[in-house]
Amino acid sequence: MNPGPTDLLRLGLPEGFEQRTVLKVYGGLTVHIASRFDQICFKLYASVDQGPQSKHFMDLLRLEPTKPELHEARSWCFTHDPSPTFADQLGQALAVLDADDDKR
Repeated sequence: MNPGPTDLLRLGLPEGFEQRTVLKVYGGLTVHIASRFDQICFKLYASVDQGPQSKHFMDLLRLEPTKPELHEARSWCFTHDPSPTFADQLGQALAVLDADDDKR
């Protein structure tokens, strides 16, 4: 378990997050796992912060997000950081992913 991104709980998870979780039961342990779409949101947000050489960006590529998924994830990312600097960095990340044709 990675407690690092716990600020996301304070700032807000993507709408519908709880309904999309995947439930896994391991004996007496029940785990709610973020859906693929929510992981795309989280990885895009982290990729902007840490750059295209980061583990998060590589994870995002492995999820093979579609352009519509990336556009939705982009909208969620702006709820966490609406600054012009973040918008520029997010645009650069989306350009690398070939998903920058839809503007904010």
